[in-house]
Amino acid sequence: MPGNTLIIGHRGASREAPENTLASFMLAFAQGADGVEADFRLTRDGRIVCLHDDSTGRTSAVDLVVAQATLSQLRTLDVGAWKGEAFAGEPIPALKDVLSNLPPGKKLYIELKSGLEILPPLAAELAAAGTPASQILFLSFDAELIRTLKERLPDYRACWLTDYRFRGSWRPSPDEILDTLAKSRADGGASRDRAVLDLLLVRELRKRGLEIHVWTVDAASAAVRLCELGVDSIMTNRPGWLRGELARRLPAAGSWGGGS
Repeated sequence: MPGNTLIIGHRGASREAPENTLASFMLAFAQGADGVEADFRLTRDGRIVCLHDDSTGRTSAVDLVVAQATLSQLRTLDVGAWKGEAFAGEPIPALKDVLSNLPPGKKLYIELKSGLEILPPLAAELAAAGTPASQILFLSFDAELIRTLKERLPDYRACWLTDYRFRGSWRPSPDEILDTLAKSRADGGASRDRAVLDLLLVRELRKRGLEIHVWTVDAASAAVRLCELGVDSIMTNRPGWLRGELARRLPAAGSWGGGS
């Protein structure tokens, strides 16, 4: 049913607020998002911080390489001012900050941007936070990382991320996607919205008990198509706006998303 599709703020409500910040996440929740997706990397001193890029130059006036900087160095940076004066002084959050500010029942999609080395501190931080595993979904483009994560943290769901390229046919193909998901023991896939993601593929994923999540969807027409396919969630930079559009265009769905 379309109404079961969750609306997830991609890096928060990142159309309006600085991506991957607590301000962006809190705005997404205020707009009715069922959860947020965020990117995490390992610092030089073994801490986990929320940042998409491998360095801070795009969202801060100072360019530091995350893997070569300490948490304390990164925390001094302003990653909000580029989005407007109202967000000046917004810091890079650590994973523990994001977990401690996650409302009950809301989802956190953790996209891992580092390799296998991030797993030990990740396990420690999750144990310390005590956030229910049901609120967490891991994402990674690295199928081997997904496989290892499922071995070490079996209580958590994890999905393999992929994009598609068309050169005479779609790559990866549906068969390649299914094969990678099986080998990585992923709970499902997460992909960009492309034509290859059709009813046949979604049905095959469902037959195998697998999830499908889609990013980054900011057009209402695309979101309607995906909801009618029955995807598990849509990641969007505009969670409040998109939820309103879907309620207007698909009124039979009733209250949009899983809610909390």
